[in-house]
Order: sequence, then C-alpha cells, then structure tokens
Amino acid sequence: MNNSNNTEHPLTSAEFVDGLIRVALLLLLVVLCFQVFSPFLHLMVWALILGVTLFPLHQKLAAKLGGKQGSAATLMTLVGVLLLGAPSVMLGSSMAAYLTEIFDSYQAGTLVMPEPAASVRDWPVIGDQVHEAWTAAADDFPAFVEANRAAVESAVSKGLAVARSTAGGVVFFIGALVVAGIMMAYGRSGSGAMLNIFNRVAGPVHGPNMHSLVTMTTRSVAVGVLGVAVIQSLLSGVVFLLAGVPAAGLLALVILFLAIMQLPGLLVGIPVILWIWNNGDASTGMNVVWTVLVLLTGLADNILKPVLLGRGVDAPMPVILIGALGGMVSSGFVGLFTGAVVLAVGYQLFMQWVDNARQQAVDTAGEAGTDE
Repeated sequence: MNNSNNTEHPLTSAEFVDGLIRVALLLLLVVLCFQVFSPFLHLMVWALILGVTLFPLHQKLAAKLGGKQGSAATLMTLVGVLLLGAPSVMLGSSMAAYLTEIFDSYQAGTLVMPEPAASVRDWPVIGDQVHEAWTAAADDFPAFVEANRAAVESAVSKGLAVARSTAGGVVFFIGALVVAGIMMAYGRSGSGAMLNIFNRVAGPVHGPNMHSLVTMTTRSVAVGVLGVAVIQSLLSGVVFLLAGVPAAGLLALVILFLAIMQLPGLLVGIPVILWIWNNGDASTGMNVVWTVLVLLTGLADNILKPVLLGRGVDAPMPVILIGALGGMVSSGFVGLFTGAVVLAVGYQLFMQWVDNARQQAVDTAGEAGTDE
C-alpha cells in the first residue's frame, strides 16, 4: 500500500512561481548582505589570516596568564603593533616621502639622473640598452623626458600610486591586527563555528579534514613564506634607514618581493653595500658595521626558514607567487599577502577534492573485484 504523503506529482504553475520567488528573494538577500559587507571584506580576510596564524601562540600565552583569553589577545596585539607596526610605518613613510620627492622634482623640472656605472653594460640581455638610455637621461634629462614623456609620466604616476597604496596598507595592517586580536579572544567558539560550517558544506566525514587542511595551509603559508619575507624585509629596511641609504622603504619592498619569490635578499644587499662604501658619509668602522648588518639581514631567511617553516608549505611555490602578485594587482599592497594565502588554500581544497574522488574510484573498483 502506497503512502499518500510520498506520492510524487508534477509541479503546478503556482508552486513553480512560488519556488522561483523564494529563490529570487534569497539571492536578493545574499546580494544585499554582500554589498553591506564588501567594504570590510579585505580587512576581515586579512584579520582572519592573522588570527588563524597567531592562535597557537595566543593559546600558549593565555595558559601562562591563567586562561585569560582577552588579556592574552590584548597583549599580543600591543606587542605586534610595536614590533611590526612601528617599523612598517617608518619604512612606509620613507618610501612614500622618497617617491613623492621624485614626483615633485619631476613636476618642477629639477629632477636629474647620475651617470651610470660601466658595469651596467655587463648586465645580461638588457645591459647595453639600459646603459644607453641611462646615459641619455643623465646627459640631458629634460630632452630625455620630452622624448619619452608618456612612459616617464606613467612610471612616475605608478610609483606615486604604489607609495600611497603601501602607506594605506600599513594602516590597514594595524587595523587588521586589532581585529585579529578580537578574533583570538573568541577563538575557541569561532573555530567551532567554522567546523560546523565545513561539516554542513562537506559533510561530517570530510568536514573535519577540510577544516584542518584550511587551518594548516593558512598557517604554513602565512608563517613559512610570508612571515619570513616580512621579517627579512623589515630588518633590511631598518638597517638601510639607519645607514642613510636613500629609498630605504622602496628597497625593503623589493626585498619583500624577492623573499616571496624565494630569491636571496643579497640581490639588493650587495648594491647597497657598494653604495655605503662609495657614497656613504660614515667612517670606515661604521661602514664595516653596516656591511655586516646588511649581510646578516640579507641571509636572515636561511635562519628564519628552518625555525618558522618546520611543517613545510604544501602548496607549490608558483601558486603562492601567482597568488601574491595577483592579489596585489587586484587588491593593492595588502592583497600581496591575502592573495597568496587564499590561492594556496583554494589549491589545497581542490587537490583534496581530486584525491577524494580518486580514492572513491579505487575503493569502488576494489569492492567490485571482491564481489566477483
């Protein structure tokens, strides 16, 4: 005997319209919620990355403070602002001031170029072209600018935009660190809520694995790659600033890119050492001190990686690099960090999905062979 409650029947036009209206209202609510939340999206993503990354350290500190989650989060936030925020503000201000000075000199027509070194010709592939263009600019800069006005104005404008973006990124980072501190204070309940979300999306079997995968990938990339890059660039930038090297903030940004691309910071450090000895106004003893410090900061990644990269980074380096560059193009300076983490997490989730499908196929084939 069939149960009348389970009897299927074609949708009537009224039921179809009713369902369509419900879906449309739901989509409208989602769109409205996204529009309200979108101004804070990048801040919350960056804060979430910092919170997830620093949460184990926060728990250790809270245990020493008698389990006081709020006090531990407050202390970590203050220390983070002092240790990272202060040098970032100094270097960001230095870079912004340097690029703004170049822009003002260009506008006033007083910008001059020094003569290129003979070694520029030895640069691979582009050495002769760079030396020729550099010499033309040094001999008669106004004529060089007039001949290449569009390219020069574009480069100067982009440099000024980078300075503004970097200065804003520093303020943004401090704000994200404060929000991350609030997240860590409620970290246990937040982690449980995220686990419930993953269970709802992927099911109770794969949900915990997905939650663990996202957490470990975020910490691995944020600490092992971006953390090393930020620490090395800040240390190098502070040394450059104290040594009186021009454009210290800009050079620190270059080292940041090199560190993310897993290239040695000495690519910038060696030219800086040559500048210190040839153009610096310090004594020989101080030049030796600055040289040693530049070498140490240029090699700092060799010390930091074994300490911070203990678990290893599962995502391939091209994925991290593409995420960093793409994030910076789409979201500015802060996207350099959030893009790398988000793309690495997406890559890991996709590969986990592929592996699960392959494992299911293997299990199905094994069961079929057993039945035979």
